[in-house]
Amino acid sequence: MRVLLVGAGGVGTAATRIAARREFLTHMVVADYDLSRAEAAVSALKGHGDRFSALRLDATDENAVRAALTEHRCDVLFNATDPRFVMPLFNAALAAGAHYLDMAMSLSVPHPSRPFEECGVKLGDRQFELADRWVESERLALVGMGVESGLSDVFARYAADELFDEIEEIGVRDGANLTVEGYDFAPSFSIWTTIEECLNPPVVYEKERGWFTTAPFSEPEVFDFPEGIGPVECVNVEHEEVLLIPRWVDARRVTFKYGLGDDFIARLKTLHELGLDSTTKVTVPGEHGPVKVSPRDVVAACLPDPATLGDRMTGKTCAGTWVRGTKDGKPREVYLYHVVDNQWTMREYGSQAVVWQTAMNPVIALELLAAGAWSGKGVLGPEALPPRPFLDLLTEYGAPWGLREQG
Repeated sequence: MRVLLVGAGGVGTAATRIAARREFLTHMVVADYDLSRAEAAVSALKGHGDRFSALRLDATDENAVRAALTEHRCDVLFNATDPRFVMPLFNAALAAGAHYLDMAMSLSVPHPSRPFEECGVKLGDRQFELADRWVESERLALVGMGVESGLSDVFARYAADELFDEIEEIGVRDGANLTVEGYDFAPSFSIWTTIEECLNPPVVYEKERGWFTTAPFSEPEVFDFPEGIGPVECVNVEHEEVLLIPRWVDARRVTFKYGLGDDFIARLKTLHELGLDSTTKVTVPGEHGPVKVSPRDVVAACLPDPATLGDRMTGKTCAGTWVRGTKDGKPREVYLYHVVDNQWTMREYGSQAVVWQTAMNPVIALELLAAGAWSGKGVLGPEALPPRPFLDLLTEYGAPWGLREQG
């Protein structure tokens, strides 16, 4: 398999380190707007350099991306950029006749008058609008294939197939006990994406009602995470699983809740109150005259790069799917989960836990596609495909998953 990886940030770089150890990959072109980042990712792969090459590429330039796919004879475009670049990359892959994989779907737009009650443009709507064209091209666009969304969706499919007869609720629950030495505020993932998903109206799905929204940080609950992480307060956050799981898995209710903590929530609210979460460019004085900048990009530039925090981080991160329903006429409740220790990922891969856990899942998906264990056409989420091959390969990658009976 020949892959064009667009985005050589923390997740993209971690993906190269994981993929380098797998034989399915014939060649990966590592592309980034900043050529030095792509070159750094490739040069770090000692002993594997002949299967990787670096390229400067602007993710917003559909023609250039299409040309790169064609020139390098790539089978798949692997999108490891921020969600704002989803559509140009998605369209370029379709135009080039390549398959496509991302970890975050096309952006939402809140309802103009009832943002905390009704959906406007939902996550992924723009991609699903083009599903027929992907079917006609006999190509697959596998969307939301990270850890959350991604592995969490695989867990949901597995629960429906093997653990339950009827499902009352599927709730993705994400928590951690990670700390970063020397920083009071240092998000372990892209702050651009974190602001987007945490300050947008969260989406909830109910079978009788369909998709609807609530206020940010609504419906707090304390969830007890495994392997020493312990109880963490989780709140509703906008996330792809709620838009994906109901399309392929029969459940009466689907939610996503994230363990943010009071301090993190307070800082996000302050950014919002000051308008620093905005992506609309404003004019500010510059050394050579006025310049236009996005407040959110300024916030991102002022914070440390999450990819560089691994040496200062300690603790574990947990991604998982809680499911409640019935099996053989009896109530059942389980939590399927994946825990990663930052000390282990830094020792084994030189990548911090959050970006490594995110990057591992699309690499597994690529291997399954290369082997033919996963296949399809159109725009599909992970829960549209058989879960067992994925979970088996997850264990083979040295990152086993767990199942905890609740109650």
